[in-house]
Amino acid sequence: MAELLSPAGNPEKLEAAVRYGADAVYLAGQAFGMRAAAGNFSLEQLENAVAFAHSAGVRVYVTVNTLPRDDEYGELEAYFGHLSEIRPDALIVADPGVLFLARQMLPDIDLHISTQANAVSSAACRAWASLGARRVVLSRELRLSEIRRIRQSLSREVELEAFIHGSMCISYSGRCLLSNYLAGRDANRGMCAQPCRWHYTAGLVTELTEEKRPDERIPVYEEAGETFVMSSRDTCMIGHIPQLLEAGIDSFKIEGRMKSAYYTAVVTNAYRMAIDAAQTGKPYDPAWYRELESVSHRPYHTGYYFDDPHTCANTAETAGYIREKAYLATVLSYDAQSGKALLVQRNKLYAGQPVELLTPGRCGVRFTAGDLTLPDGTAIDATPHPGMQYRMTVPFEVRQGDIIRGGGEEG
Repeated sequence: MAELLSPAGNPEKLEAAVRYGADAVYLAGQAFGMRAAAGNFSLEQLENAVAFAHSAGVRVYVTVNTLPRDDEYGELEAYFGHLSEIRPDALIVADPGVLFLARQMLPDIDLHISTQANAVSSAACRAWASLGARRVVLSRELRLSEIRRIRQSLSREVELEAFIHGSMCISYSGRCLLSNYLAGRDANRGMCAQPCRWHYTAGLVTELTEEKRPDERIPVYEEAGETFVMSSRDTCMIGHIPQLLEAGIDSFKIEGRMKSAYYTAVVTNAYRMAIDAAQTGKPYDPAWYRELESVSHRPYHTGYYFDDPHTCANTAETAGYIREKAYLATVLSYDAQSGKALLVQRNKLYAGQPVELLTPGRCGVRFTAGDLTLPDGTAIDATPHPGMQYRMTVPFEVRQGDIIRGGGEEG
């Protein structure tokens, strides 16, 4: 059975991933993770996260996949001391020094090799396994045929994980120096400024400027009359789950620790339905792709799975995002007698507004927002501010954690 591995950038996103069908989540503490700008978890939050996920039968993998320098190892040892008490299911590491320290201090916790290590061959996977790794997260730059050959060349004791959805990097799985050069933020230490997504415009033929940095001019050089577009499309493999299963991938990974809780819920839910259907022989449902179009994303592509990295047309026509549907509210409780749900507001909602309900295991269901009242029964026409609680009449039973979103039609 293939594992569905979802991003958990903070406690709210963790709850969304668990509720909407993740078998495992990956998250980070306040240091040594490759997404320093995500909310991440304090030590107390990490302890609570592991307890919460384990109570739901969900595994927790902690990312420790930066490339630390000598002067950071004292802090890393202290961090591992805390993790020895918190007991996550695995650590995701990229650096051999980190791996050896983890083996020494956390011998009973599994080690997964990050995509930052750029494993592209069965030889590399065997080498990492010989050093104590249980799993290798394969480089994003591999084709499906190459993954299949790697799987066939390895013992089943070596697990393989692959990204199946989300952002890609113009560099080799994140090994990028551009951010450090242009912004002084080291991508290999979790602080990428994503200059590959900046909006550049041409000044002179040999210069670029970015729209928010008009006074900073970046020299550009042409080779054989060509310039290079840096912003990649987003991977989306929702229509190819049977092929991924056939290739022998053990864990299907969703990128997106810096995306919203709504993103985590929708993408996890869509792939949960697709994986369950594929494993039971049911056909692909185009509605799953429509769900994925409702979240913030760049134009979708199948990444490098079916194309040579050197030739595939995998760059976006724009660096911007296709915006997601409005995340309006989350269900706190439901009273079947009155037909009202108690909600907590995320964005403004009006009585009579076309909306959709998202619940685990189903695509969005359209309906019209009913009467709105405050908890004390006072009628209101609209919800004025985020975080407030209110009641809304709904046409069907809802459950705690269900999501009300915009973008629907009356029905």
